[in-house]
Amino acid sequence: MKLRVMMFSDSYLPKIDGVGISTDRFCRILAKKGHEFLICAPLYEKDNHMGNDKNIRVERFGNVSLPSYPDVKIVLPARKKLDRLVKEFRPHLIHFHTPGILGQFGIAVSQKHKIPLIGTYHTMMNELGTYLSPIRLLRLDRLLSRFMKNKGVRKAVKDAERKREKSFTNRLIFRITNRVYEKGQVIITPTELVKKELELFGVMTPIVIISNGMDLSLFKGKAKKKPHSPPRLLHVGRLAHEKNCDVVLRAFARIHEKIPGATLTFTGDGPSRESLEKEARELGLQNQVSFTGFIPHEKLPEIYAAHDLFVTASTMETQGLVVLEALAMGLPAVGVDAYALPEVIQNGLNGYIVHPFDSEGLAAAIASILQNHDLYARFSEASLQIASAHEVHSCAEKLEKLYLRVAKGEFAHSSSGNR
Repeated sequence: MKLRVMMFSDSYLPKIDGVGISTDRFCRILAKKGHEFLICAPLYEKDNHMGNDKNIRVERFGNVSLPSYPDVKIVLPARKKLDRLVKEFRPHLIHFHTPGILGQFGIAVSQKHKIPLIGTYHTMMNELGTYLSPIRLLRLDRLLSRFMKNKGVRKAVKDAERKREKSFTNRLIFRITNRVYEKGQVIITPTELVKKELELFGVMTPIVIISNGMDLSLFKGKAKKKPHSPPRLLHVGRLAHEKNCDVVLRAFARIHEKIPGATLTFTGDGPSRESLEKEARELGLQNQVSFTGFIPHEKLPEIYAAHDLFVTASTMETQGLVVLEALAMGLPAVGVDAYALPEVIQNGLNGYIVHPFDSEGLAAAIASILQNHDLYARFSEASLQIASAHEVHSCAEKLEKLYLRVAKGEFAHSSSGNR
């Protein structure tokens, strides 16, 4: 059976993030097998026609940007357009990837036209709490960044961050988001840890684990015997508030005290870049810390291969494609104990996991790997093995089988769309 699947995502190419990359990658693999996709995505300022091929059509929707984060698009109402697209495309399935406005459009289309619905839980919604915080909405984050060099101010801000993650507002956002996803017949999560988190919050809809996968023909590294001398650290991803790149930077400052020639590269771009560059100068690390900006995805293997260890302090990863890419290139990794990171950075096997926001602990873990070449080589080998379980074509095959099961009505009894 060849399927027609209508996708809805509030984030898609040319914006570079895990949601857009994994959605596009799965569509292209399954389109080659004869399935058809209609992707409903925001209109961006450039390259909006990318993505179309024989069995893939991309429809863009007008939007406004969230003031606290211009990369987040709030799509405008488009009921007539949606009705026309459904009539033309006649989808067998609706698959939404975000709980935002476009995701809500997908749910509405499913309910109105009685089309089976699937949702993928890409992002833990503490990220939304970050975007909606008064500090971000009033654009006070840049002002605060000027004072972040002061240890007292820095501690107060991070303490507030920890409290925010456990706040009533954040729990409420999480519950509302879960109710959105419960509208479908099935929820897809990329990791077991995310599945357990959702079940802990009382989600009753069936949950299926399908990794976002990665192209191991592109990210094809070899085991590393030892780091460069001096060592080269790497962070890849969006330079944004919720990624806690400042924690990585302050950890590196401690590393630099122990290993003076060490370097740190931030690959990616985002609203925090300016404040991070400023903090690097204030720490006297402007010659040791580099910012590459955006790098095309096909060029990333060269970046990973040129470095020795991957580090992240993000506390909101449901899987972390860039972490998997780093592992596939043979890099040991150090991250924090939050959501899915411990599932891919396995403590003591291919790297270390430390407490969130702990720059001192992050630095100690990094140094222990870099200064022990036997440990480094063992972690590198393990990273390759862990990454091998996430080959994208096998993940796409799992998704295809799930699509067919849902299209045939196997999960119809579990739908909560009419609650």
